Amino acid sequence: MAETKARIKNGLHRGLLDELEKRGGEKHKFNMGIHRYIGTNKPCYSLSASSRKEILRKWFLDHQNLTFGEYRDLLLSLAQGESHEEVSLVGALLGAFPKFRRLLEPEILHNLLERTEGWAEVDSIAQSNFTAREILGDWDRWKKVILELSENSNVHKRRASLVILTLPVREVRDERLADLAFQLIEKLKGEKDILITKAVSWLLRDMIKNFREEVEGYLEEKRNTLPAIARREVKRKLETGRK
Repeated sequence: MAETKARIKNGLHRGLLDELEKRGGEKHKFNMGIHRYIGTNKPCYSLSASSRKEILRKWFLDHQNLTFGEYRDLLLSLAQGESHEEVSLVGALLGAFPKFRRLLEPEILHNLLERTEGWAEVDSIAQSNFTAREILGDWDRWKKVILELSENSNVHKRRASLVILTLPVREVRDERLADLAFQLIEKLKGEKDILITKAVSWLLRDMIKNFREEVEGYLEEKRNTLPAIARREVKRKLETGRK
């Protein structure tokens, strides 16, 4: 452990790693149940949800004078972490510091997502962190980054391109969001990886709130080319209003 921390140049990262080790104990090199569920090959700490919350609560209290530069550097350092928890903390910090998050350049997502593995790590960063207001406020730049992610050879980045839009399409009705969402879905719908098929379904279901007619039309038009799971789940959502 000491050797691992010695390689980490960011002091804030080392401090968080100390807490993970203190509360979670040794890293599990491989736990079939945990790793199969969250989809990562990274080692995981045996950390309860309450312990994770306590680590974050204490850290936030101790770092109320955090600067934007420190925040950005910490995100980039954690994103290179060896453990699942280190990478997942990136998402927690994005959610906890909206003032700083809004100052981040969209292009930083390329780095934050580089080492993600499995839905849990991708979604901790991409899901429900970046709002419609943030994305539409710098639309051309965000659209470019999202499209780049959708074309990346890394399937986790391609999933992220879909998941990023799940919050904005629920928040507002803006044709730019719908057009981009359908463009991504059309591009990725032929992939067989469950990381993509489930994300396609998720994005379409979340679009129903503000783009119901468009989703109904798309589902009918593309019924023979959409993943079966997407057709089934979106149809159920349209009919019952339930997930």
